[in-house]
Amino acid sequence: MSSNGKEVALIIGASRGIGRQVAIDLAKNGYFVVVSAKTTSDASTIPASEFPPNPNSQASTINTVAREITEAGNSCVALPVNTRDHASIQKLVDDVVSKLGRIDVLIYNSAVETTPLKRFKLMQEVNAEGLYSTLQSTLPIFASQSQPNRARIIVVSPPIYSRFIHGKTAYAMSKLAMTILTLGLAKDIQRRHHPNMSITSIWPAVAITSAATELNAQVQAAGMDSSTDKRRGLRRPEIFSDAILALLRAPAESVNGRVVLDEDYLRSDWGYVDADFERYSVVRGSVPRRIMPRVFPSLEVEEQDEEGVRMDSVVMRGGKL
Repeated sequence: MSSNGKEVALIIGASRGIGRQVAIDLAKNGYFVVVSAKTTSDASTIPASEFPPNPNSQASTINTVAREITEAGNSCVALPVNTRDHASIQKLVDDVVSKLGRIDVLIYNSAVETTPLKRFKLMQEVNAEGLYSTLQSTLPIFASQSQPNRARIIVVSPPIYSRFIHGKTAYAMSKLAMTILTLGLAKDIQRRHHPNMSITSIWPAVAITSAATELNAQVQAAGMDSSTDKRRGLRRPEIFSDAILALLRAPAESVNGRVVLDEDYLRSDWGYVDADFERYSVVRGSVPRRIMPRVFPSLEVEEQDEEGVRMDSVVMRGGKL
C-alpha cells in the first residue's frame, strides 16, 4: 500500500459524528486518511440499499467510514486502536508508517462522557492520557521525516474558562488537560524553532448533531416536545471539518498554540459572515444558539516572561519534541 504522494492524515476517533465527517472531508480534499477507533465491523456485509448507516449510530464504525470514502473514489484505510493502551497506539503509528511511509496530520478526537469513578478513570485514559500517549508515539515520526512540511496536530478540546466546568467536572478535567497539553507543546515547538509544525485545539461554538444530540431529541419527542425544536439548536458537522481544513491550510506559525472555536476561527481568519453559516444549520432557516461564550479570559499574567530558572520539558525527554 502507498499514499501515492498524498499527505497522510491520521484521525483517532473517526467512527461516527464529527470524526467521521472530518475524515470524509479531508479525503475529499486530497488527503490519504487513516481512520482509527476501538470498535470495528465487517462493512462489506451491509447491502448497498442500507449503506451508509446512520452516521451517529453504533452501526457507523471506522470500517463503514473507510468504505464510504473509498466508494467515493478517495483514499482511506481503517486501523483499530485502543487509546487506553500505549502499546496499541504505538502499533497503530507503526502500522501507518509501515503502510503509508509517513504521517503529516494527526487529529485526536476521542471522547467519553459519563461520571462514576470507573468512568472518570476511563475519561482520563481516553482523553488526556490517550492524547499524551499518542503524541509520544507520533512526535518522533514528525521529527524523523525528511521534509516535515506538514507536521500538524489538531486536538478536539475547549478553551479554558470557568463555565465549562459547571455540572461536568470529571469530563472537564479530562478535556481541559488536553488543552493544557496543546499550550505546553506549542511552547516547545516555538522554542525549538519548528516553523512548519503546529498544534492547535478546536471546539464547536454551537452544538453539533451527534449520537448524544439525536438521543436528546428522541427523548424530547417522547415527552411531547418537538424534536424539530431541539434540532433548531444544532449544526451539521461539516462546519467542524471546514474549520479544521482551514487550520491545515493556514501557515503553521499562525495557528500554533491557538485554542479556537470553529465559528470564530472561520470569522476572524477566513472572513466568514453570518450568511456563510446558514448552510450548516440542521433545520433550514434556523439560527442555532451558541453554547460557548463570545469572549474568553486571557491566561497570561503580568509577569508572563519572568519564569526564572525553568526546567525544559524537551530536555527531560532526551531532546525530542
